[in-house]
Amino acid sequence: MKKFVFIFGPQAVGKMTVGQELAKLTGLKLFHNHMTIDLLEPLFGFSPEMWRLTHLFRQEIFQSFSKSDHYGMIFTKVWYFNKQEDWNDVENMCQTMSSQGVDIYFVELEANVEERLKRNRTPHRLEYKPTKRNIEQSEQHLLSTVESCRLNSKNGEIEKENYLRIDNTNLSTEEVAQRIMREFQL
Repeated sequence: MKKFVFIFGPQAVGKMTVGQELAKLTGLKLFHNHMTIDLLEPLFGFSPEMWRLTHLFRQEIFQSFSKSDHYGMIFTKVWYFNKQEDWNDVENMCQTMSSQGVDIYFVELEANVEERLKRNRTPHRLEYKPTKRNIEQSEQHLLSTVESCRLNSKNGEIEKENYLRIDNTNLSTEEVAQRIMREFQL
């Protein structure tokens, strides 16, 4: 059975890094959200057109991948729980996958703000996410969303069968990836 692991949480919580480790351990393909953002941002900036194309590209990739013969995919994204359009995007993504018989696994990561600010500056993150290289802007966005957005779910809010929430403030990437792999038998 094909697998789809959706890793979500606030900025710099470790979604991509955990996804990379999980991909190594399982053979799942990693599609982290910045793969589309960093492709389109140099052409369109952070504009409505960039976001429109980002959503379009992702939907097409999900459709094609769900019909492929690959074992599965890991996708990472910040989920804005206070925005209905994000709920709709997640529902559409899941519908695309489940309509092809793909098993879906939800992994929510959380970490304290101090740790996320440290992770926001790591060379590894900056290597894979060019739009995060303006550290001042990236930190300002991270801190402003702490006040204005809800980037982690409330207890009981996600009612999915395959759901795992991990506070990875003090855990290594390897520990988190191994826990996901064990929990979902990937």
